[in-house]
Amino acid sequence: MEPEKIKESIVKAAKELFRKYGYHKTSVNEIAKKARIAKATIYKYFDSKEQVLDAILMDYLDVNLHEILSNKVQFASEEEHLKALVMKTCRLSFTVCNEFIGWDFVRENANSQEFLKHLSDQLEALLLSAYLELDSFKKNPARRGGLAFLLKASKSIVFSFAFTSVSDADVRKNFVTFQKEILPYLVKAAL
Repeated sequence: MEPEKIKESIVKAAKELFRKYGYHKTSVNEIAKKARIAKATIYKYFDSKEQVLDAILMDYLDVNLHEILSNKVQFASEEEHLKALVMKTCRLSFTVCNEFIGWDFVRENANSQEFLKHLSDQLEALLLSAYLELDSFKKNPARRGGLAFLLKASKSIVFSFAFTSVSDADVRKNFVTFQKEILPYLVKAAL
């Protein structure tokens, strides 16, 4: 089998298992079995299970972020547009934690904070590069600093949900609070 096909089968198998059982409860052996390859083959393409997860998440975020940004909905103001984009990407971050990583891993694993910090840094860079492709930012590159501030502050708040929320109801409450009470001020500061 071609190397790209092997890597693709590893990622596909891991994605299915992570969604079904969560990252923490899925072993490399199970991924290998589902992909119909030897466990050692996984380590030929990825240094760790965490790197497999990282590849899945970054691909997922990239595809979904570009779909969000390509949506040509008209907004009353640039401020409303930016608030909508930030909320959509925040929900995307939550989906990543919920569907692929699993809350057990997030709350119980000592390495989860470091992993989420790494993930959030990658997400911030991905968001920044994608947002800078929007016409409003292409026309005014000096606003990059404000946008970087908005993304850094938003991602810090949203990723803190992973550690403070006990239930889905808590997460919804945190998102509503963020959207209504915090995000408007962050957007104004960014613009």
